[in-house]
Amino acid sequence: MGHGQVVRVDSFEAHPSAYRHWRLGLDGPVATLTLDIGEDNGLRPDYQLKQNSYDLGVDIELRDVSERLRFEHPEVRVVLVTSAQPKVFCAGANIPMLGTSTHHFKVNFCKYTNETRVGLEEATSESGQVWVAALNGTAAGGGYELALACEEILLIDDRSSAVSLPEVPLLGVLPGTGGLTRLVDKRRVRRDVADLFCTKAEGFRARDALRLGLVDATYPRSRWEEAVQARALEVAAARPARASQGIALPPLEVEVGADGARTYGSVQFTLSDDGRTATLLVQAPTAPPPTTAEALRAEGASTWALRAFRELDDALVHLRFNFPEVGLVLLRTAGDPVEVLAHDAALHALAGDWLADEITWLQARVLRHLDNTAKSMFAVVDEGSCFAGCLAEVVLAADRAYMLDVDGGPTLRVTRTASEGRLPMATGLTRLQNRFFGDVALVEGALATEGRALGGAEALELGLVTLAPDDLDWEDELRIAVEERVSLSPDALTGMEQNLRFVGPETCETRIYGRLSAWQNWIFQRPNATGEQGALTLYGHPERPRFDWERT
Repeated sequence: MGHGQVVRVDSFEAHPSAYRHWRLGLDGPVATLTLDIGEDNGLRPDYQLKQNSYDLGVDIELRDVSERLRFEHPEVRVVLVTSAQPKVFCAGANIPMLGTSTHHFKVNFCKYTNETRVGLEEATSESGQVWVAALNGTAAGGGYELALACEEILLIDDRSSAVSLPEVPLLGVLPGTGGLTRLVDKRRVRRDVADLFCTKAEGFRARDALRLGLVDATYPRSRWEEAVQARALEVAAARPARASQGIALPPLEVEVGADGARTYGSVQFTLSDDGRTATLLVQAPTAPPPTTAEALRAEGASTWALRAFRELDDALVHLRFNFPEVGLVLLRTAGDPVEVLAHDAALHALAGDWLADEITWLQARVLRHLDNTAKSMFAVVDEGSCFAGCLAEVVLAADRAYMLDVDGGPTLRVTRTASEGRLPMATGLTRLQNRFFGDVALVEGALATEGRALGGAEALELGLVTLAPDDLDWEDELRIAVEERVSLSPDALTGMEQNLRFVGPETCETRIYGRLSAWQNWIFQRPNATGEQGALTLYGHPERPRFDWERT
């Protein structure tokens, strides 16, 4: 576990009526999201969230509101993010919280916040809900990184408010939510300017921030409110409304066992006796899909295509944060593959309808979260499985896939609907393109099977599974594979999997995850940051950090 406070997160769900850190206001096409963090509202009592600094609880609410706006308020075209506290927008991640958390928690916290901010960018690009940061005070560290995830950054010109990324000079670590990458990849800030900015702890105020491309516009305090609202309406007017009414996202129904196992409507998460292996089981739908836009809206969040993936996402975050000793996840499915294909086909036929599109984008996000989960993943295709269509993507996402090869046994069904681009990876490639990188013939060979029930031998021949033992060898092959995997170094496996899961071209998103996974994993354990005399440990104390000056 590492040194630091161990935190078990009971729920990753939230609702605007119970937000402790954010206030959501709706006014036609403009939503205003106001950050107002109470100092004593942290997840643990051993730190205070001063100056709008945040912990995981703040980000759980932010992720909820970004998802909720997309599904419940499709009429919203602009989301203004601002602060209720004078002179400060957000001071970033709370330093005492980070300094006293386990290494496992710190890294997963950074990953969660990154996924949230990538979600904001997707809301802008896909849903047409443009996020605009209205910085009415200083935005430092993670506060400025939140602004960087927005499409536009507006900064008040009051001669004191500034933007900064002070992690390197003050804490001996890196900005934890993609700040470095977004500066140069997204905002196209020149790298020498970015170097200057990231080592200048106090950052830059309005005039210089605008000149250097760190913000998009500045307004004096005398006309701040008026100018921000005018800009929001201008942005909103440039985008057509998708719909006038959304659907509700109710809380997930889940039963939690004494050991933390979780049973949802279509997803089950269980643990092995030794706690080193977990099983994620996704059940196929048992009812026919809605086939019209009206029927889809009537069924709403209860439709399998949406509910099952919301449940899978919730199970994944619990697995990451609350079960650090789980090294291997067995990915299983159960039910009728024909029903999965029917739901896929119905959703695909409704493409262009705002709700059908939102469900598809959510499925793609959840699969990317699966790609990014730092656990070994083995897909187990055995009797009763329904790895078809969108669930066949789970097989392609796994580090290995084991498929039982017997007459009349389990099948695998790949479709163009699910595997030809509708559910892309963070690289922009499909999982088939990722699997057969650079070999168009192999990709097309798999797609040409188009929903046909492939047995183990044929799936193996097509390169869709790793091994296909017969019934005599099946139990031993799988048992040995599991025992071997959980005996290996989790650190080495995390590094290996991160390297092997993503091939080919990089994007801003993959660079954020890849660089962060490597560098924060390393830097967060170095004595210069987290040792007894490290910068992160001594932040806020009168003592100055003591560095080991060797460059490695």
